[in-house]
Amino acid sequence: MLVRKLYDWMMRLAGHRLALWWMAGVSFVESSVFPIPPDVMLIPMILARPSRAFLIATVCTVASVVGGFLGYAIGYWLLEAIGRPVLAFYGQMQNFEAFQAMFREYGWWIIVIKGMTPIPYKLITIASGAASFPLASFAVASVISRGMRFFLVAALLWKFGPPIRAFVEERLTLVTTAFVVLLVGGFVAVRYLL
Repeated sequence: MLVRKLYDWMMRLAGHRLALWWMAGVSFVESSVFPIPPDVMLIPMILARPSRAFLIATVCTVASVVGGFLGYAIGYWLLEAIGRPVLAFYGQMQNFEAFQAMFREYGWWIIVIKGMTPIPYKLITIASGAASFPLASFAVASVISRGMRFFLVAALLWKFGPPIRAFVEERLTLVTTAFVVLLVGGFVAVRYLL
């Protein structure tokens, strides 16, 4: 079973002494260019060491917000060179101008709400920079949205960790399929609904 081997490997990696650094790196680059969300490491790390759930969520949040500044910089200074190819990858170039106009009016709420969803956060960070959204407001909204997302996951896994871990291990194929559906659903939502 490839899925079982991958899950066991992720659980071992999640308990590794450098796992926090790896997750921080993934959280950082996911906020600007990388397509895989940090949840791929966050969840197994908390399941492997529930006593560190809130430390893990803190590192994930901080790294994601700091990475968001890189995404903001891409949108602000490097939109043509890097931002447009990233937006084109997600099929968002045709909607970008309308999104920028909406962003100027509702930017803070867009960052807070969409930063908690499966919609790729990098789209929000790049759009924030491209719209010249106020950097301080971007920072506050990012801390709120990313913190709420990662701390909610941490709190649930900390509180219900052993039963959740047992559920995941007993129904690994179902859980993996659901995660992939949510991940792909986020990409589809970005491509066709935004």
